[in-house]
Amino acid sequence: MAELTFTYGTMAAGKSTLALQLCWQLRETRSDVVLWTFGDRSAEGTVTSRIGIEARADAIEPDEDLTPHVARLLEGGAKTVVIDEAQFASPAQVDQLAMLVDDHGLDVHAFGLSADFLLNLFPGSARLFAIADRAQELPLTTTCWCGEKGRCNGRVIDGVITREGSQFLTGDVHEGVVHYQVLCRKHYRSGQLGPRSAR
Repeated sequence: MAELTFTYGTMAAGKSTLALQLCWQLRETRSDVVLWTFGDRSAEGTVTSRIGIEARADAIEPDEDLTPHVARLLEGGAKTVVIDEAQFASPAQVDQLAMLVDDHGLDVHAFGLSADFLLNLFPGSARLFAIADRAQELPLTTTCWCGEKGRCNGRVIDGVITREGSQFLTGDVHEGVVHYQVLCRKHYRSGQLGPRSAR
């Protein structure tokens, strides 16, 4: 029975790594597995992991009609679609993914963040939570600097956590003027990014 699954976690928890691993394992014995990304941190059309592995993927734009992509999948005999950065999908695109499962019998495995830097659900993730056959949190979790479980993706600008801005801004966890840091709820609320910033 075909399924739509959603595997989610915080930044740096291994979502892209697991998506790449699943894709590689399936492709070891099959040629009907397709890899998609709704936006990767490095380059268009590539899924990359922070541990250094990567693979070419079909790049899908947010709000893009998936009909041409679906037609290519069906013409090519695809049976499984693995998707990275699924949080950037629109609700309409998630509905189209569900139709792939329900109407055409393809398995769709989506990986992504659940919430943004303001702790609001991404629209695509919210839709996946609502209609996926199975939603599961990654078993490996990122920890805050204090050692507690990291639940919050904090956006840091010039060393200070920010509470405003666009939901759709990509970046890496430890690089640049704008970056993201995974924090526990307490230190997300206080904005404390490490022991040296304690008051």
